[in-house]
Amino acid sequence: MSVKIRGELASKHVFSRNSALLLCFASFCAGMFFTNRMWMLPDAKGISRTSRIGNEQSVDCDPKIKVLNNGANSSQGISESQHSIQTVDKAISDLEMKLMAARAEREIVKKDSMTSADSKNIESTFKRKYFMVIGINTAFSSRKRRDSVRATWMPQGENRKKLEEEKGIIMRFVIGHSSTLGGILDKAIEAEERVHGDFMRLQHIEGYLELSAKTKTYFATAVSMWDAEFYVKVDDDVHVNLATLGMTLAGHRKKPRVYIGCMKSGPVLARKGVKYHEPEYWKFGEVGNKYFRHATGQLYAISKDLATYISINQ
Repeated sequence: MSVKIRGELASKHVFSRNSALLLCFASFCAGMFFTNRMWMLPDAKGISRTSRIGNEQSVDCDPKIKVLNNGANSSQGISESQHSIQTVDKAISDLEMKLMAARAEREIVKKDSMTSADSKNIESTFKRKYFMVIGINTAFSSRKRRDSVRATWMPQGENRKKLEEEKGIIMRFVIGHSSTLGGILDKAIEAEERVHGDFMRLQHIEGYLELSAKTKTYFATAVSMWDAEFYVKVDDDVHVNLATLGMTLAGHRKKPRVYIGCMKSGPVLARKGVKYHEPEYWKFGEVGNKYFRHATGQLYAISKDLATYISINQ
């Protein structure tokens, strides 16, 4: 009886021992299985995890990479901030410069207006009004023409002064300087001026190709010297009837921007080698076009407002 009980206990003990060994082996295998799974996981560096379904965002798990990225982002943000600050500073500097320039310009205009007002008051007191200024365009070689004008329609000496005072008509021969300042040609004009006193010298170098510039300089100089209603330009080979000229201009006294003369409109000559060839013919349009309507150069007159415009924009 006792032997049977011992056998049963022994078999139970063996069974429980075998079960324990089996359980340990199974646990070991399971552990190895899961351990291999963990070892087979990819390195955490560069892993991308999804924070939201269908909306993937790349997140670096390596803290070093995070630190570097944060440093780069912060330095980029600092550089952008510095650039923005520099841009704003530059804009402020530009505005300050413009403001200073505007203030300076305002002060200059203010001073000029005060000066011009004072000068106008002085001029209104001492500077008289004239009817017209006649500028006779001449050259160094035109002594005979000037003598012919003096002998015919240009009064001399006291008669010319009387014409200025009573009729308000000023007459002068208009000439500039030679290319050699103070040369023989200039001295000849100075000697002639001492005898007749009827020259108007311009700050201009004489030359056939500079006639347009000479005319503009004449109008600008004349309007600064005399306050007249009209300014006349005439060549020294033209003899003028002063009475007829005066009556013609008197009929336009109340009109603004008067430009009067023998008006014409001829073709623009584009072909080289011909007389009166226009080097800048292309400014007038296509070949075959005509000049705009204008007065012939021998004699024409403009009102004071046009002469002032030429003086400002010459």
